[in-house]
Amino acid sequence: MEVRNSDRFITAYNKINEAMKDITEIQEHLSFFRLIDLAKKKSAIIRKYEADLREYGDLRNAIIHHRTSTEYAIAEPHDDVVLIMEEISATLTKPITVGEAFQTKVTTFQGTDSLSYALKVIKERKYNQFPVYDGTEFRGLITPVGITKWLASTVDSESFSRKKTTLDEILEYENSRENHQFIKSDASIYRAEEMFKIAIAKGRRLEALLITDTGKSSEKLLGIITPMNMLQVD
Repeated sequence: MEVRNSDRFITAYNKINEAMKDITEIQEHLSFFRLIDLAKKKSAIIRKYEADLREYGDLRNAIIHHRTSTEYAIAEPHDDVVLIMEEISATLTKPITVGEAFQTKVTTFQGTDSLSYALKVIKERKYNQFPVYDGTEFRGLITPVGITKWLASTVDSESFSRKKTTLDEILEYENSRENHQFIKSDASIYRAEEMFKIAIAKGRRLEALLITDTGKSSEKLLGIITPMNMLQVD
């Protein structure tokens, strides 16, 4: 027997409802809309799909409360509505994490490394951002913006040397702005997307999100996410 859209819709709705209970750690009965209110405080996925969930919550109520028999539903959702609900359900059940999507071996630099050395690595590996450490202590993130600012500061200098200039010196032109944030490896890609958007809303641009196990700068760097990376996420 062919599965009706209304049945698929209700199945996805129920899974989302249970997922929101898990997110909020609330087991007593709450309305779907109240669960959205609570779950969105903890889940970037719920925040992303909040408008859809509220709209389809009304649709679910119409289907359930006006059903006159198990064979009859007052409304059969369109295919695209069902697919969106099933997508939300699947995303909540097993969200793609930034660790899964972006974890890779990261080349790091020491503050005592020369700018000349870093530029060679950039040329070979096509890097635009590179993290700088003092031993194992994170110092900052160098980007083309910081390098450009440093170059501008040397315009009136009679001579300067890329071999003698250290990355610590370049960092002085980066640390005046908040160009990065750390993110834990099990955060969803939707949380990463949200962090970039929040920064823009506050009038600043994040050049990268730096992935560590629990989102602390003292931990091993597991990957880097740039705004361009997020545009490439399907």
